[in-house]
Amino acid sequence: MKHFRQELWFEIPGRRGFVNITSQLQHCVDQSGIQNGLLLCNAMHITASVFINDDESGLLHDYEEWLERLAPHAPISQYRHNQTGEDNGDAHLKRQVMGREAVVAITDGHLDFGPWEQVFYGEFDGGRRKRALVKIIGE
Repeated sequence: MKHFRQELWFEIPGRRGFVNITSQLQHCVDQSGIQNGLLLCNAMHITASVFINDDESGLLHDYEEWLERLAPHAPISQYRHNQTGEDNGDAHLKRQVMGREAVVAITDGHLDFGPWEQVFYGEFDGGRRKRALVKIIGE
């Protein structure tokens, strides 16, 4: 069995943002030479997420609004976590809802998706460099 490891780096200028990373993941598959196996991609920061859904601007906007209603950033005093000097208690909760990682099958050298599926990096406490891990195993 072969394996491959790569880090993807992001610097989202705003507090939140979503980046479609599907083509970057396919590039990793191409680099790995693995034809059949599994790709794991996980956010390596506790205020970021990797998830699978449709790349449709209305849906991404809906995520923004829904997550902000679910765990609003302000007032920051509403989160006990922020009493430690942080201001990102909401980002931790948003990450918990959106998830840490995505696993995608690789078949004949291609990411094996259902209709419309794409992989996203989601940032909930941006403004600094963060990364996601790509790990591929297979043959």
